Amino acid sequence: MAKTLLGNVLEKAVSSDASDVHIKEGSPVAFRIDGEMITSDYVPDAEMLERFMRQVASDDQIENFHKTGDLDISHYEDGIGRFRVNMHRQRGLICLNARWVKNQIMTFEQLGLPPIMRQISEYPRGIVILTGTTGSGKSTTLAAMLEHINQTMSKHVITIEDPIEYEFQDDQCFFEQREVGIDTISFVSALKHALRQDPDIIMVGEMRDKTSFEAALQAADTGHLVLTTLHASNGSQTINRILDFYEKVEQDPIRDALANNLAAVVSQRLLPKALGEGRAPANEIMLNTPVITKLLQENRLDKLSGAISASQNYGMMTFNQCLLKLVDEGEISEEDTLEASDNPEALKMNFEGIFLSASDNKILG
Repeated sequence: MAKTLLGNVLEKAVSSDASDVHIKEGSPVAFRIDGEMITSDYVPDAEMLERFMRQVASDDQIENFHKTGDLDISHYEDGIGRFRVNMHRQRGLICLNARWVKNQIMTFEQLGLPPIMRQISEYPRGIVILTGTTGSGKSTTLAAMLEHINQTMSKHVITIEDPIEYEFQDDQCFFEQREVGIDTISFVSALKHALRQDPDIIMVGEMRDKTSFEAALQAADTGHLVLTTLHASNGSQTINRILDFYEKVEQDPIRDALANNLAAVVSQRLLPKALGEGRAPANEIMLNTPVITKLLQENRLDKLSGAISASQNYGMMTFNQCLLKLVDEGEISEEDTLEASDNPEALKMNFEGIFLSASDNKILG
């Protein structure tokens, strides 16, 4: 396939190591590099964006865009790389975001992720939820988990994505990757049918609503490992986000179901490195230990953070514990950690060597 009309822009994104390209009709193109927005002097017009859309999308996808104002596709720019593309309208103008999906799937070590990620990836069943804001590296971490499984375990893995980002080549595992809108009509439909396809592991690109969560819950409840993502900032907010899918009267049985089927919540944020280019991941790790199970069952979600803090021997960590470690290792600056912390005052105390004991948290008291 010949280079598209925006091929030079996408090539510039890759050569600049930009994570995203932001394009708005009649405005300068902007690149996100190491978390910062950098504008260029290139200004595309409406005709160019319409022609680009015709180059990369099918007739049905274009028709759907004109009906709904939104389009998500996966695009491979020949000789440059794969991009996750979203086209949309704002104030009647065509806008586009293209996220570069790097071909090479990085290891946990290359990404700077904690060693407990190996253990989480090897769980036999349950739901593992990766959380964070857009651009926090959830998809990259999820890909590293799946590739670890691919290299170490003989499993049948089904991914359900919108759109497909990383492409996996069978190693020890047998992969099937389904794209919503092309291979299946919806996440829910694909999840329903996946249970009849003899999977060991199901990866759901994003848990979006009550229906998709219940389908994932059913898969975990029948003995499968389900890996998915959710927009939430930490473990306790993740639980609350899921409960918010339901009316108050429905929430008690859902908490019980989570207590029985949740395997782990891995929350992630990216911070600029103290020295050199790039960003480092900071993680909160919540594993469903007996203490976490009890707190879920008793609806004591406000105690989850304290339980995580007191359970480092299990491999758990709060954001503050992780941030402190990254500062001690010289990976990130104190200033940046304080901006990223959920509790910067406590983190300041940690920098001064002052820590609350597990008894001070009164987790189960």
